[in-house]
Amino acid sequence: MDVEGNWLSPAERAAWVRLIAVLELLPGALDSQLRRDAGLTHFDYGVLAMLSEAPDHTLRMTELAGYTNATLPRLSNVVKRLADRGLIERHTCEGDRRATNVRLTAAGHEKMVASAPGHVDAVREYVFDSLTPEQVDQLSEIAGNMLERLDPTGAKRPPLEETAPE
Repeated sequence: MDVEGNWLSPAERAAWVRLIAVLELLPGALDSQLRRDAGLTHFDYGVLAMLSEAPDHTLRMTELAGYTNATLPRLSNVVKRLADRGLIERHTCEGDRRATNVRLTAAGHEKMVASAPGHVDAVREYVFDSLTPEQVDQLSEIAGNMLERLDPTGAKRPPLEETAPE
């Protein structure tokens, strides 16, 4: 049966199938490492990481939800859990009493510092150790191009600081 349609080329299909496999497997691998070594989920780590890079280690809940691509109810549950552990604290926004700010505590910062080396090792193992420096540049460009299509306003992306030496 010949079905009409705009099908992927063999090269596009191979790339697509591999990308989907990575998107399915990588979060679980990173989550397993963080749960085992740091007692955090990958999402918990992402929340702490966004706060650690924010001015005064503080973000509005709505901004943090955008940066972590989370719904406010999901983020609220995670924030409550992290606050119960003393890693973050919530407080009313001074400029807008209706908004809630989330701030990384000293204990949360210590947790980030202690968790980061193992997480970086896992990211290197699962992603960067299998790539050449040229492929890392290509991956960055490719991901950037995809993000432009998925999030053209950049509302869901935290500011990116280039930390690598040029």
